[in-house]
Amino acid sequence: QLQLVESGGGLVQAGDSLRLSCDASGRTFRSSDMAWFRQVPGKEREFVATVSWGGTRTYYTDSLKGRFTISRDNAKNTLYLQMNSLKPEETAVYYCAARVRGNWKSGALRDYAYWGQGTQVTVSS
Repeated sequence: QLQLVESGGGLVQAGDSLRLSCDASGRTFRSSDMAWFRQVPGKEREFVATVSWGGTRTYYTDSLKGRFTISRDNAKNTLYLQMNSLKPEETAVYYCAARVRGNWKSGALRDYAYWGQGTQVTVSS
């Protein structure tokens, strides 16, 4: 079992930065590929980025163009998402999740479980 709690969201202006955290409890975090997703009300949850269990491999959705960085600290059981140059259209609830099936680069919702409750990010124009 894995419990995940996101934090770090808030209200920022376009162009600002935020760092999200996902604190994990449970012994499987260190062996799990982890990912961030985001969801706007009325739309499907979409993949943002994933990091391999050891933190050495990362993969991002194309639209981010190098502005976001996913990382992890296995000693602290924490996953991070550094978001720079935020845009208003990136306003969403951001979730972390652990991959339980599929390829490590998978962005498919069905491949993930143990979702956190989400943290709201609001970017004003």
